[in-house]
Amino acid sequence: MERVTKFVSGVTRFSIEFLFPSACPLCDAPVSVDGELCADCWTSFNWIGRPCCVRCGYPFPADLDLGTRPLCPKCASGETSLDFIRSACVYDDVSRLAMLPFKHGGRIRYASFMSRAMMWALRDIDVQPDIILPVPLAYRRLFHRGYNQAALLARPIARAYGVTMDLDCVRREYRPDMGHKSAPQRAENIRGVFRVIHPDAVRGRRILLVDDVMTTGATFSELSRVLRNAGATAVYGVTFCRAARAI
Repeated sequence: MERVTKFVSGVTRFSIEFLFPSACPLCDAPVSVDGELCADCWTSFNWIGRPCCVRCGYPFPADLDLGTRPLCPKCASGETSLDFIRSACVYDDVSRLAMLPFKHGGRIRYASFMSRAMMWALRDIDVQPDIILPVPLAYRRLFHRGYNQAALLARPIARAYGVTMDLDCVRREYRPDMGHKSAPQRAENIRGVFRVIHPDAVRGRRILLVDDVMTTGATFSELSRVLRNAGATAVYGVTFCRAARAI
């Protein structure tokens, strides 16, 4: 019976792959692995490699020799509150074409290649988080959007690390959208928006925050503040893309 079940499963899988071959989620070109980008789409992204800031992952021009542990001015001055942040690519005209439909247009299948790229961005970080925490979405916004895009990205990352994805330890209040606000305005807008409702879940833990995009870092900074006040021993962050601010 088991052999028959495996045979039927194999035939079904072959039939699905034959009728609906794997395609690039952005352009529908054929690919060997479902959910992966084709070569043309992959090379169009501005992926972040070395050299970059060892703390926040800010990308430096490739021709700069900054030594083995370069820091951007913001991190060198102690302004970055997380132990480290990494992002897979720069937020620009190309990544925006993927990010906006994923975040606002229901293209949740983009989470597959985005989360894999984020794990690639973490490849050189020697850390084992105890909790994966997607940045919480206010209930009002979750109701209208229908999903938390950060949670879609966090789930496969949590599986890869073999740890829990926690959706309940932190609550987020609704605030107006922070688009087009300056860095000080974003910091003020996000202040006090998060509340740890299960301190025992974070006390003494190392927490990896997951979000889709980082602009000024205000959201990560505020989350780090409330988590450390609740007893977290370390707070890290990873996003799919980040704004490359002027330094």
